[in-house]
Amino acid sequence: MKDTFELLRNTDFPQIKRSALETLQVNLGYLCNQQCLHCHVDASPRRKEVMTQETVVDVLNFLKQKNIKKLDLTGGAPELNPNFYSLVKKARAAGVHVIDRCNLTILLEQGFEELPSFLAENRVEVIASMPCYLEENVDTQRGKGVFSKSIQGLKLLNQQGYGVDQKLQLNLVYNPQGINLPPQQAQLELDYRKQLTQRFDISFNHLYTITNMPIKRFGSTLLSHGLFDEYMQLLKKSHNQENLSGVMCRTSLSVDWQGYVYDCDFNQMLGLPAGQSADMRHGKKHINELLRSELNGQPIAIMDHCYACTAGFGSSCGGAIA
Repeated sequence: MKDTFELLRNTDFPQIKRSALETLQVNLGYLCNQQCLHCHVDASPRRKEVMTQETVVDVLNFLKQKNIKKLDLTGGAPELNPNFYSLVKKARAAGVHVIDRCNLTILLEQGFEELPSFLAENRVEVIASMPCYLEENVDTQRGKGVFSKSIQGLKLLNQQGYGVDQKLQLNLVYNPQGINLPPQQAQLELDYRKQLTQRFDISFNHLYTITNMPIKRFGSTLLSHGLFDEYMQLLKKSHNQENLSGVMCRTSLSVDWQGYVYDCDFNQMLGLPAGQSADMRHGKKHINELLRSELNGQPIAIMDHCYACTAGFGSSCGGAIA
């Protein structure tokens, strides 16, 4: 796989600093039951990296010590980590709001039959990947048959009250295909709601649009097709200065499967530690080292891929910024 790191190193992206820490985003491992074309994690069924119980304890301790009230679990498929259930239970018992970034098809895997009810019982917010409401587009990005399984997964969640009961939030994620930016989020949400309601009788709360990052698997694909420079030009041409105040790295911290910290999930995939420049790629710190550190006001590590978060309507783990 071709690496885009060196092509992103030299940047004129504006310098930004952290605000108060609100969200801890934790990658429980790169193991996944899918292998999606747009995946910036390069997750797949072949990956072996999975967070240990010891590191899960470190995460829980950090949440407590820093009084963080939002835990965002991602992967791979985070549910494939054997510590997923205990982590969710302990975090919820501590009054932490938990988010599960679910690929939906995991709900249909053998051994995960009780997952929908578990998520509902613990009032876990589900943010589900659903890059389009058309079968052909979804299967192109995520693999043959994924659309059908995703629809089944959404129905299972609806049966538990997700997207119906306001206490059970079900939010979908849209990713564009090719070298395109996401369209206006509010209008696309209306289109999704119409299509999924009329065709499948599926309910959900919100749709989040997220711009594809020119790193890892998607970045390698761009290079292989000679589209990397064109995509970067699009991102930079579409930069919106007003989106800088809403980028997710200001209020969140990303933790990898080994417990090392990064300013965002994308920097994690590039191996760019929190607060470091591209020349200090190996100066990473463990979550335990930050227990007595004040992050507010600290610089955020930036490279050219950051333009994906400020282009157009903006992009964050919570969708559009503008």
